[in-house]
Amino acid sequence: QVQLVESGGGLAQAGGSLRLSCAASVRIFSIDTMAWYRQPPGKPRDLVTRITRGGTTNYADSVKGRFTISRDIAKNTIYLQMNSLKPEDAAVYYCAALGPPTDWGQGTQVTVSS
Repeated sequence: QVQLVESGGGLAQAGGSLRLSCAASVRIFSIDTMAWYRQPPGKPRDLVTRITRGGTTNYADSVKGRFTISRDIAKNTIYLQMNSLKPEDAAVYYCAALGPPTDWGQGTQVTVSS
């Protein structure tokens, strides 16, 4: 089981930026795919972006051009740089090591004020 710890959430104004971090308890290069999901209140958890072991990235259409996933293999950490934030980006953001099984972090709250 992979332990994942997110950090970096908080309050940002619309148009602002935040950077989320996710530290893994294992070498992230041993994980096929790592991802960021988000879950707004009362809505399902949806994929935001993912990065494969080989470095291939995918993004949800709603965040393309605004969000960037990256990683620091030496620190076993992935990041989510969020720019041009919109109120609809507000959610709990979860880091995931995709499986099976899939391991999840505890989530970090992102709030965007208009």
